[in-house]
Amino acid sequence: MDFDTLFEAQIKTLKEEGNYRIFAELERQVGAFPKARSHDPDGPEEVTVWCSNDYLGMGQHPKVVKAMQDAVGACGCGAGGTRNISGTNHQHKQLEAELADLHGKEAALLFTSGYVSNWAALSTLGSRLPNAVILSDALNHASMIEGIRHSRADKVIWKHNDPEDLDRKLAALPANATKIVAFESVYSMDGDISPMAEIVEVAEKHGAMTYLDEVHAVGMYGPRGGGVSEELGLADRITLIEGTLGKAYGVMGGYITGSEPLCDFIRSFASGFIFTTALPPAVAAAARVSIAHLKQSQMERARQRMQVRKLRERLNAIGIPHLDNPSHIIPVMVKDPVKCRQLADILMQDFGIYVQPINYPTVPKGTERLRFTPGPLHSDEDIDHLVMALTTLWKRCAIAHAVA
Repeated sequence: MDFDTLFEAQIKTLKEEGNYRIFAELERQVGAFPKARSHDPDGPEEVTVWCSNDYLGMGQHPKVVKAMQDAVGACGCGAGGTRNISGTNHQHKQLEAELADLHGKEAALLFTSGYVSNWAALSTLGSRLPNAVILSDALNHASMIEGIRHSRADKVIWKHNDPEDLDRKLAALPANATKIVAFESVYSMDGDISPMAEIVEVAEKHGAMTYLDEVHAVGMYGPRGGGVSEELGLADRITLIEGTLGKAYGVMGGYITGSEPLCDFIRSFASGFIFTTALPPAVAAAARVSIAHLKQSQMERARQRMQVRKLRERLNAIGIPHLDNPSHIIPVMVKDPVKCRQLADILMQDFGIYVQPINYPTVPKGTERLRFTPGPLHSDEDIDHLVMALTTLWKRCAIAHAVA
């Protein structure tokens, strides 16, 4: 059997549907963010990145860069193995203490990514707690869905951001069920924020554990960057808060925080923790400095929110359709996969603007979009250039203007 033929047939279908992903080859340059050097042959040498999850530019902050450089010089590059065998370093323990403090929890546990922390924690909770039932918001991230699936626990889907539907579904469960309510704070594709207080109240009413994914909120919300749960004063009422180091903190890695017994339980039973090589100490050192900085500094968040507000106002003024939400994420709606890809290509090639098209299966068919994430280092001139380019292309592609 010619396996390559099987592979190519499915890739061909993906391309015909307009959902084939093309990666731009960029080179980040310290001190220049959001500018980056492009290595694509058909585009400009320098582009402005408008879709980075390095939301605050901390990946190139001088303090973070120095912390990583110093740790490499002191400790070398790798961790030396899994945490279980030879890979637990002083920097890991320091970072876990920093994270526990960030969320006001007793303990924290590091993972190699936010995807892995969700997958490992949810699969372990669901598989090892007696009579576990995981109630998952309908728009939860793929990592949460995979973790729930892998756990083989009973699963109940509740309507997105609908506490009343959650209440009904919790009430219908048997009395002996161990109930786990899994949801996010900021949903990254639409940029909406969950009604967290109402969800927590419903969960408490039914004696359910709450599992909160704050990956798109840590560093961004709350007086110290503890996320929406900190901003609303709810962190102490949530059983487990999960987050990432790869977005607002500008490095890489994932984590969970909670009680000492909870974190020890996940540490002891999660295969995604036990059997994987630990984060390099230098990454942990840089993350700790980034978190500590954003606990104290409001400048990055304030500047970022100002630039988000400016871009929204400009898009409204010219009638470019974008989802109205209270977060830092601005999805510009195209609603056609082929046009979405075309717009992204032209923005890159003709205007030096890099934004990835978001197509199915990341979002439902018919809701394709360009997802913009303005940051504190985007200048007013960057915004002017983006708005000019979008105005030009919307006319060229004959896409209807509509204020969201």
